[in-house]
Amino acid sequence: MNQQGSEDLNGELAPEFTEVEDIELLKQALSEAREKAEANLAGWQRAQADFINYRNRSEREKADLGKYAKGELILKLLPALDDMERALAAIPLRQEKLGWVEGVRLIERKLRATLEAEGLEPIKSLGEPFDPHFHEAVMASKGKEGMVVEEIEKGYQLNDRVLRPSKVVVGSGEEDEEGEK
Repeated sequence: MNQQGSEDLNGELAPEFTEVEDIELLKQALSEAREKAEANLAGWQRAQADFINYRNRSEREKADLGKYAKGELILKLLPALDDMERALAAIPLRQEKLGWVEGVRLIERKLRATLEAEGLEPIKSLGEPFDPHFHEAVMASKGKEGMVVEEIEKGYQLNDRVLRPSKVVVGSGEEDEEGEK
């Protein structure tokens, strides 16, 4: 026999290492193909997760846009509501039962009810601890320290988001006229 190979049935020389080398090459090619397939699968899974996150974020943003789009209009209507409240508070007692006063009061209630139906809520301030997320301090005065002692302008939130903070007077910790602290 020849050292480089053996004769096959046809009498031709075939190298002995060919099958072993071919098997090793095939194993290596299979391993590389598996690695490439795993890398492609991982990339596809990341892309799919990114797309799902994008779709969820888009849906959330669309819902928020619909929920808070009316905020601009409501913010423009709040001064009119404030003016109506001030006008009704300034009516003398002897005129409170007049028909036109009741009509103005009815208009104010309808406006407030409509805005509340859209998600508008007043921010509770008077007697509450000062919270910079909901209150804007415009002054300090005698009263319990850190507590809202007076509300200058009512604040509102729309669907749990502050639309306009309350303008308030905060207690400075000094005693007020009644001797309380």
